[in-house]
Amino acid sequence: MSNKIKLKTHKGAKRRFKITATGKIMHAKGMKSHLRRKKAPRVKRQFDRMLVMDETNVKRVRRMLPNG
Repeated sequence: MSNKIKLKTHKGAKRRFKITATGKIMHAKGMKSHLRRKKAPRVKRQFDRMLVMDETNVKRVRRMLPNG
């Protein structure tokens, strides 16, 4: 009987990223909470949206979220 290692979820990644039903990884933009007074209202609204992660980082994030 082989004892396989159970992969653990990276808790920081779990809080920062969401996986959609189709398997895409969504993330929030940075620069959201600091120095917002000088930003235009349109820009502040854009910060509230989640974005689809670029393909270059998807493999790394999937490794951190094995059960996601």
